Amino acid sequence: MQLIDTHCHLDFPQLADDIDNVLNRARKNGVTGFVVPGVSELHWSRLLTLCAEHSDLYPALGLHPCFDHPDLENSLLRLERELQHRSELVAVGEIGLDLFITEVDLDAQLAVLRPQLELAKTYQKPVLLHVRKAHDLMLKQLRQIKLERAGVVHAFSGSEQQAKEYLKLGFRLGIGGSVTYDRATKLRKLVAELPLESFVLETDSPDMPLLGYQGQVNYPERVANVAAAIARIRQQPLTEVVGTATAQSMIILPL
Repeated sequence: MQLIDTHCHLDFPQLADDIDNVLNRARKNGVTGFVVPGVSELHWSRLLTLCAEHSDLYPALGLHPCFDHPDLENSLLRLERELQHRSELVAVGEIGLDLFITEVDLDAQLAVLRPQLELAKTYQKPVLLHVRKAHDLMLKQLRQIKLERAGVVHAFSGSEQQAKEYLKLGFRLGIGGSVTYDRATKLRKLVAELPLESFVLETDSPDMPLLGYQGQVNYPERVANVAAAIARIRQQPLTEVVGTATAQSMIILPL
């Protein structure tokens, strides 16, 4: 099997401090590619250095809606410079909208999101989207900006209709540890009924632990568990699930 974890924060200290062991375990579990999204300019240099040291790590840079960006103008200028000069960047991300958090400032989130969508369009990069309780609003932004390339809706949590709207725009839905929980009935129904080509695999490690690992650090090796859960839900061979998800990852991201 050749698995790709399309969303893992390997630059976060919980993983970076033991990165060789983390990567070796994942590779032994069949993981051949790791997409590492950025969340804040403060972390970008660390992320880029880490990815430069490992040929199977693919960097993305973005400004996450749940992080503070005290010098937004300069952060956006740096993001553009990096997109101009770093061919190894596979996406703009992690970017998005989050109306789940308390004390939401939607205008501020849009002021961070929209310029990044415009940069993705200008430099023909896909995007890695973080969206919670804001799918209709995100879809509105995407229809207005009309990206040259689409991307991945990370940890998709919306409705069937919203899923289909993203798919119409060329996006794939990122499926992670949530699908392993019996209570995730809406997500499991989507996974069972939408075409297999709709999905890519992810862990969001070190966050979003799978069933059986609650309260623990999550690791990219467990993307294999996510694939196995999807295979069980769809009653399809694991090799078919992995092969299709990996192919979709390589179509939507320049890996």
